[in-house]
Amino acid sequence: MPLPKDKTVSVAGPAFLQGGGEMGSLMRSYDWEQHPLGNPENWPISLQLAIRTLLNSAFPMFLWWSKDLYMFHNDAYLPALGNKHPEALGATAHTMWSEIWDTLNPIVEDILQQGSQFYAENLYLPLERKGFSEETYWTFSYSPAFDDAGEVYGIFCACTEVTKTVLSQRRMRTLKDISDATVLEQTMEQACQSASSILNNNAKDIPFNLIYLLEGNEARLLAGAGTDKIIDVTTQISLVDEKVSPALLQVIRNRQPVILDTDDATQQSIQDIIGVALPDRAVILPIIRPGQDHLIGFCIAGISTELEYDDDYVGFHQLLIGQIATSVTNVYVRQKAIKQQEYLKEIFQQAPVGITILSGPNYIIDLANPGVCEIWGRKQEDIIGMPVLQALPEVSDQAIKELLDSVYYTGVPFVADELPVKLMRNGVLETVYLNFVYHPMKDSQGVINGIIAVAIDITEQVATRLKIEGMNKELLATNADLDNFVYSASHDLKAPISNIEGLMRAFVDYLPEETLQTEEIQRVMRLIQNSIDRFKRAISDLTEVAKIQRESGEDVASVNLADVVEDVKLDFEPLIREKNAEIEVDFAPDTVVEFSAKNIRSVVYNLLSNALKYSSPARKPSIQISTESTPEFTILTVKDNGLGFNPADEHKIFSMFKRLHDHVEGSGIGLYIVKRIVENAGGHIELESEPGTGSTFKVYFKR
Repeated sequence: MPLPKDKTVSVAGPAFLQGGGEMGSLMRSYDWEQHPLGNPENWPISLQLAIRTLLNSAFPMFLWWSKDLYMFHNDAYLPALGNKHPEALGATAHTMWSEIWDTLNPIVEDILQQGSQFYAENLYLPLERKGFSEETYWTFSYSPAFDDAGEVYGIFCACTEVTKTVLSQRRMRTLKDISDATVLEQTMEQACQSASSILNNNAKDIPFNLIYLLEGNEARLLAGAGTDKIIDVTTQISLVDEKVSPALLQVIRNRQPVILDTDDATQQSIQDIIGVALPDRAVILPIIRPGQDHLIGFCIAGISTELEYDDDYVGFHQLLIGQIATSVTNVYVRQKAIKQQEYLKEIFQQAPVGITILSGPNYIIDLANPGVCEIWGRKQEDIIGMPVLQALPEVSDQAIKELLDSVYYTGVPFVADELPVKLMRNGVLETVYLNFVYHPMKDSQGVINGIIAVAIDITEQVATRLKIEGMNKELLATNADLDNFVYSASHDLKAPISNIEGLMRAFVDYLPEETLQTEEIQRVMRLIQNSIDRFKRAISDLTEVAKIQRESGEDVASVNLADVVEDVKLDFEPLIREKNAEIEVDFAPDTVVEFSAKNIRSVVYNLLSNALKYSSPARKPSIQISTESTPEFTILTVKDNGLGFNPADEHKIFSMFKRLHDHVEGSGIGLYIVKRIVENAGGHIELESEPGTGSTFKVYFKR
């Protein structure tokens, strides 16, 4: 027994007790005279040697000596004793280890009586060395200890505690099982239930568990285990209710675990919320989405009463909740991906174009929407899962596979316009014209694993276009014939009208002077001359129209619009003075266009002529001529404040022989000529007008 504090003895002790650290010192100072073993000097040599051996070993060892199994041990064994130190020295083993003696006694008796040996690996022993029954695991060997006569007189043990190793392996197995079990789960409920069941299999670490996920301002129970009253657990917890537990609010606010103890009022508040009793100790673990600070739920987990809630336990909970968060997030991502796939599939099904997805180098049809099935003349159920060349054998010799291979192996998309493809539709091999795109489909690593094809059947459009092109050719031929006729007719009519004019003059020469001067004859002569002049102007206009097409590409040069406008203004100088018209000119710096000089003068001449002729008698004519440049066009604008016209009549303005105002002379062909000249050169003309306000012509000359 240890020395009383008021008694002093020599601590030198016998030689075999020298060294040994704390236990060596304790053995030397121990009052062995009061112990049944008596003075160490009188101990058997075998006992002395065994004690000297264990005292000088760094490996945990102990010796139980005599039939009473008196205890001796070294410093390395002290952690195993816990609060049993220092009373364990010299005490009887069955007294000191009474909590496990039922397990040890059969082993001890066998060794003492039979001299046998015993070895155990990872043996569970619930030790009471820290004030509670603790879950511990040991690897050790028991060997007989012999006295000087060679008889078994005790037990020698070399041992090591493997509690940390066993717990770590068990916990890692739990984490792995959760990972494996939830990897293929398709719903949150399935993932949480699988995790909860696996936790329940490790009841030593997690004697109780409830998994809640957040849904807006509520937490919904998805799984739980560890209590026979799980059916009574509250499934919906309002997080905005005034009665919500402060501990739960703390977890939500701080994203940190909160421990609940039996004597803690906080635990009672949690029990009130969930509706069932918690184990003696528990912890609320926040479930946080990996890589974010976003709380997605929480787990209420029981804490073992046979273990300290030390760093290893806390670390296990952190890994555990991280694994649950990962599993739940993975399910969420899978659900989202499935929804996206379903959404895309639905879009594909409703798309007004043909869409198909071909996977792998054999181009298996994974998806074929109604549009592409209509193009192919096939039913979905007949082709899904088939190689495309097997589903459409008629395209095998039409270079389709070569196109697919090119896209699949190079990654370069292929685009086709109006490609003719022969397809078997309704039992008939038809030529179908398609606009389509073959685009490489890649996985998350960027590796091509298929082709997405989008196709539009334009067979009807192509047939219509070909028909229109044929009609256009006929119209062009007719127009050419008409132009030739107009050109020829205008020339052929010049001689007869000249003859008529000559005969008219000859007739005048034969009339007596008194007859010629009569008012009636003068009126008839003026009417005839006016008719001849109008006939001559009509022939001239027809000749001009015929020349437009024939000479549209001739005498093209760099023409300065400002010079053309100034030249045309000189032609109208008398009319400008007569009407007292104001002409404002504003040209952009670059007013040079590549155009026929003669034709561009005709354009400016006709526009300025119209602006002057159709001025309003109610106000002074004001004409604004300007230019502006864009990357594609040089724009000439002629704006007046004249009579204007109804916008609904715009199409008539540019028609041949159409005139909207008849109070002035004109053939109604000028603007038709302007439009033809500009359009033949790749430009166009725009017009804005309002009756009584004026008109604005914009001519776009292609740069």
